[in-house]
This record gives sequence, structure tokens and C-alpha cells, in this order.
Amino acid sequence: MSSPILPEMKVLVVIPCLNEARHIEPLLLSLAESRGNHDMFIVVADGGSTDGTPAIVAALTDKISGLALIDNPKRIQSAAINLAVERFGDGRDFLIRIDAHGDYPADYCQVLLQEAVDTGADSVVVGMKTVGLGTFQRATALAQNSKLGNGGSKHREGAEGQWIDHGHHALMRIAAFRAVGGYDESFSHNEDAELDFRLRQAGYRIWMTGKTFMTYYPRSSPGSLFRQYLGYGRGRARNLLKHHAVPKLRQALPLMVMPAIVGALLAVIHWVAAVPLVAWAFLCLAYGAWMAVRERNPNGVLAAVAAMIMHAAWSTGFWLELFGRRKGRVAA
Repeated sequence: MSSPILPEMKVLVVIPCLNEARHIEPLLLSLAESRGNHDMFIVVADGGSTDGTPAIVAALTDKISGLALIDNPKRIQSAAINLAVERFGDGRDFLIRIDAHGDYPADYCQVLLQEAVDTGADSVVVGMKTVGLGTFQRATALAQNSKLGNGGSKHREGAEGQWIDHGHHALMRIAAFRAVGGYDESFSHNEDAELDFRLRQAGYRIWMTGKTFMTYYPRSSPGSLFRQYLGYGRGRARNLLKHHAVPKLRQALPLMVMPAIVGALLAVIHWVAAVPLVAWAFLCLAYGAWMAVRERNPNGVLAAVAAMIMHAAWSTGFWLELFGRRKGRVAA
């Protein structure tokens, strides 16, 4: 049985952010109110915001004890967390990573700490509930919550508590984080999966909790969604190349999208060259129509379009990174 009240713990909460003036104040106030009996030091690592975010955080330091604002000159999230742990991690037991553009249950940090104590896990990860507001964002959320968009990823689908290879980063023991060297700052995307690989290689254990989750808001336009997944594809390729690993089936299938698109250009010679591309598009649209009927959601077909953007961008990013690395080695 777990204790109703955890003993006091020393926790470092890190929030990497960039231009989050609309969200940062309510997020910080909520975190401050949910500290309970824990010594929870909150660090906002700003990557060069131009919308007034730093001024908002600076003003809140007078209202919220144990709140600090630091500059993140490298701008990326991995560097922000590494910097915060380097400056403020000494003497603290746990690191909790918070995304500025997300929503969290009021007891989020408490549940993570309880799970770490109950399971003995070195890292506790969470599922993501994706929610959209505008038409395209709602369609993207529908896609990302489905197997069409997430390929069956546990942290996208949500699951009961279980030991897992990778999930959305939430809590980590600072000792484990430091033992493997923290995040690799050469990764602008997929840095969490890369760190999870090193954690597992070093014998640390990752627990996915089914007792809490975060709410994520996806990109609201096709262009921003494409750029995001282009980066994800590049990051995944870098991860596999660094660790000499092979893609999982749910990753290997989208890899075929860009070759299918390129191959379709040969349809001017023979129509058969377009078959893989047409088959992929048909299957995506059919799945979207099925979601529209099953869930009575008119965004089903548009969700299929969003998923196709995600597939194409991820595949493009992966192959660009792969060929770019090989070209660099040949030139060397």
C-alpha cells in the first residue's frame, strides 16, 4: 500500500519555453499551489522569447517562492534542461520536466513522485491526451490519438502502468539523469527517445504510469505540422544511426512514404510506379472515413490528411538525415 502522504522530497521542476506569454502564468501558479509538502524548486529556461514571457516570469518571482528564470542561449529543450540541472540539481532527488504549452492535472507532480516511490523506477513517463481547438488542430488531434497517426505508440495511446522502453518524459531521478550524461544537445528533436535508449543500456528502468497524463495541443496549421514532423524524422534517424539500432515496425512503415512519393514521378514512364503512393493515400483516407463513421466525427477525413502530412514529413526528415550523414562521411 502506498502512503497517503509522501515524505518531503527535493524536486527540481524545469520548464523550457519560448514565447509562452499566454500560458506561463497560470501554469506557474498551478505548479506552486500543487507543491504539497515538497521542496519543489521551479526553473523557467527561456530560449529567447520576444512576447514578454521573461517579464511575466520575473514579476512572478515576487509572488512564488523558489522560482527562477534563466536564459537558454542554445534555445532547444535538451539544452534548457541540462543547464537547469547543472545549476540547480545539486542536493535534489528528482527532475520533473514540464512543457509550457500543455495542461496538467492539479496533482500531476504528486502522482509522479508517488509512482517513483511505489515502483522504484528511475524514470516515470506519461501518456499524452491530444486536444485540438480549431478545425485543423482538432483533426490533427484525432489523427495523433489514433493508430493512423501514432502507430500504436504507448505514450500516445495511453495505457495501464507498465515498464516501457520510451515514453513522454515527466519525472527522472537526477542521479540517473547525470549518470548517463543528460540530454544529447545535438538533438533538437527526439532527444527524449535518445536519452531513454542510454538509460536502458545503463540498466535504469522506465515506468509508464496510468495514473496521470498531460494534455497536448498539436500544431494548428499544415505547414507547422509538416516542419514539426520533419524534425521528428531527422531526430529518429540520428538516434538510430548513433546507436546502430533498427527501426521498429511502426516506424519502418512510414519510412516507405517518401520513396513512394519519389517513385510516383516515374508514372510518366509506367503507371505502375504510382501504385504504392495511391495505395497509401487510399488506405489513409479510408481509415479517416472509418474514424468519421465510428466516432461520428466529421473531422475524420481531414484527420487522414493530417496523418498523411505527418507520415510524409517524418519520412522526408528521416531520409534527408540519413543521406546527409552518408554524404558527409563520403566527403570526409
